Amino acid sequence: MEHATEMSAQPVFADEGDGSSQNRLLIKNGKVVNADGIEDADIFIENGVITQLGRNLIIPGGTRTIDARGRYVMPGGIDTHTHMELELMGATAVDDFYQGTKAAIAGGTTMIMDFVLPKKGESLLEAFGNWRRKADPKVCCDYALHIGVTWWSDQVKEEMTDLVKNHGVNSFKMFMAYKDLYMIRDPDLYKIFEHCRELGAVAMVHAENGDIIAENTKKLLDAGITGPEGHEMSRPEDVEAEATHRACVIANQVNCPLYVVRVMSKSAGDVVAAKKSEGCVVFGEPLAASVGTDGTNYWNKCWRHAAGHVTSPPLRPDPETPGHLVDLLASDGLQVTGSDNCTFNFEQKKLGRDDFSKIPNGVNGVEDRMSVLWEKGVESGKMDPARFVAVTSTNAAKIFNVYPQKGCIAVGSDADIVIWNPGKTRVISAQTHHQAVDFNIFEGMECHGVPEFVIVNGRVCVDEEELKAVHGFGKFVPTPAFPPHVYDLVDAREKERRPQGVVRGPNDDDYAPTQNGSASGAKKHAVIATPASPVAGDGHSHGPTASGGRHMQDTTFTLAGEYPKRDDDDDDVARDSTPTHGDGKTTVKVRNPPGGRSSGGFW
Repeated sequence: MEHATEMSAQPVFADEGDGSSQNRLLIKNGKVVNADGIEDADIFIENGVITQLGRNLIIPGGTRTIDARGRYVMPGGIDTHTHMELELMGATAVDDFYQGTKAAIAGGTTMIMDFVLPKKGESLLEAFGNWRRKADPKVCCDYALHIGVTWWSDQVKEEMTDLVKNHGVNSFKMFMAYKDLYMIRDPDLYKIFEHCRELGAVAMVHAENGDIIAENTKKLLDAGITGPEGHEMSRPEDVEAEATHRACVIANQVNCPLYVVRVMSKSAGDVVAAKKSEGCVVFGEPLAASVGTDGTNYWNKCWRHAAGHVTSPPLRPDPETPGHLVDLLASDGLQVTGSDNCTFNFEQKKLGRDDFSKIPNGVNGVEDRMSVLWEKGVESGKMDPARFVAVTSTNAAKIFNVYPQKGCIAVGSDADIVIWNPGKTRVISAQTHHQAVDFNIFEGMECHGVPEFVIVNGRVCVDEEELKAVHGFGKFVPTPAFPPHVYDLVDAREKERRPQGVVRGPNDDDYAPTQNGSASGAKKHAVIATPASPVAGDGHSHGPTASGGRHMQDTTFTLAGEYPKRDDDDDDVARDSTPTHGDGKTTVKVRNPPGGRSSGGFW
């Protein structure tokens, strides 16, 4: 892999034809970066789609040309975590779907995934419709929606099913915090995870122990601690790590894939990485904030500065946290980066001037996510450009089943592309950013890596660093159920963990032990496997995995047999088998684009 600093710093741009065509575009002489590597190639785009990739392309007249010599040409970023226009804690986030997606494009992100958050008792379908009505007319780039499950009932269960089958939703988020607002308790969490597994959806959690936070908050306020530092003190790192571990355990009992949002601490990141290494199907998402700054800001003497960093889970005061999270991203202990962009101005933050628990929670990040991670990851030497693409775009596209439409540069993919100058620098500031918020948590940070061109569905929306985003140009992107990148792992784990019972004789004393512990009159019987379904249990003796390892959180199962090891590195090879999912649907597999297999039907 080539490192960013080895590339030429001299830009060469060309504009052939009339220079105004939005239908045909040629990007030449760049280094094309996908999650599986870098190649020298030209890209021809027509009507918003990549139609040719390689050298010596046949290009029709009237095509605009961008010379990307000395640049990386990468898939546009996918921000998996935004809250545009969110009403929270008595305030409404100032970045709406227009301003927020415009800022996203300025930073090299070409798709966002926002959260529908119904109030307790509110219909999920009605809330979904409200979000669509807010977003559709405004978005400058494509977007998808996760749905928050903030209460549980038969109605919610039915609406989850409807959303997956008829409305293009495949992910649901549960809060283990925000007591009396969004918080879901463990018995309901179990049921929701179980239903997500049945639907082929991805379960997401905000992992903090809400009960402990509520008690800590009371104690701190009673002790006279009212400033922003109390926010972090009420939600210490082990409260996040405990909930992360608990969510992994519960999801594992029903073999539900789990996506942990907002990983903010070293210990929570380590929990996700450890559970993944044990075989749990779990993904972790740190934020631009958690890799770009730290919680020492809560002790700043300036109340405005300290309150501007308030978000939940909070930034951690351990200054080694950002580097540790980047290390986990580089090693695949964590897989995705979001921004959790939820912005409130100073006047809104002042709602908690005398009580930290009333400070609206949220920070910026949608515009700066790509540059911050490039600086902390690639420029630092911890990851190469291909891994950067994986954790800012490709992995998100695979997990939420929009790959290879999004998340890669390949023939047939949407022309969502960023042309990245690794040698240029910029200094982040609230004075120059494109967001509506009056504060920036990365103020003064110098970042290597600047998006000089950003193409959204074939349209040049950043043109030599000039922002030309178009109001309402984006569209809603459905996320189909049973993403292969996720559910291939779920299916393999289910087969690996197939339980088996012990067949005993007709008489109770057939296996009665003798005094020395050996069986008296023991008879040999065949072992019959029961159906392969996840079963919860309370025992303490665990069978080995197919590879001989120990299950850390499984029930008292032994194996019925080995399951062939899945080769994640063979994604570009066509499979002969046609897997089926629980709903009886098949997924046809064909030869795949760079970075892995497609979701069914696209290729």
